[in-house]
Amino acid sequence: MSQAEAETTEPRTVDVQALEQEGEIAADYIEGLLDIADLDGDIDMDVEGERAMVSVVGATLDELVGKNGEVLEALQELTRLAVHRRTGERSRLMLDVSGFRERRRAELTKLGREAAEEVKRTGESKPLAPMTPFERKVVHDAVAAAGLRSESEGEEPSRYVVVHVE
Repeated sequence: MSQAEAETTEPRTVDVQALEQEGEIAADYIEGLLDIADLDGDIDMDVEGERAMVSVVGATLDELVGKNGEVLEALQELTRLAVHRRTGERSRLMLDVSGFRERRRAELTKLGREAAEEVKRTGESKPLAPMTPFERKVVHDAVAAAGLRSESEGEEPSRYVVVHVE
């Protein structure tokens, strides 16, 4: 086995302590924004896989999600920038507000399964509506779990998933 093969087959080690630090920086940043906006919310932090997860829960936080999660996406990017500024490292932090991403993940998983079933039944590729990178990843995972292949096509912000017959 070559050194390149060894490098790609060895499991990546996750620096949980660094991810926890990212979560703490993000939580502090979000807490400051909530204070400025005079919004109440509790913050939960976790490490899931290879990324820090920060969730904000509260009764009146819909304005932090916005239409189709657009405000949440912007807030996540700002939070990632705040983490990068403090750590010097690019962050893959995932931010959720009021369970929006979890609900959306369930919807997209169902969409991916249904699209895969349709493609199996018809034998024809199926393009889906434009989605964010997070949404496309969820759909790709659902399609792969159904045993089919998918790929992203188009340019941001109109990038979309196409489900193919294998």
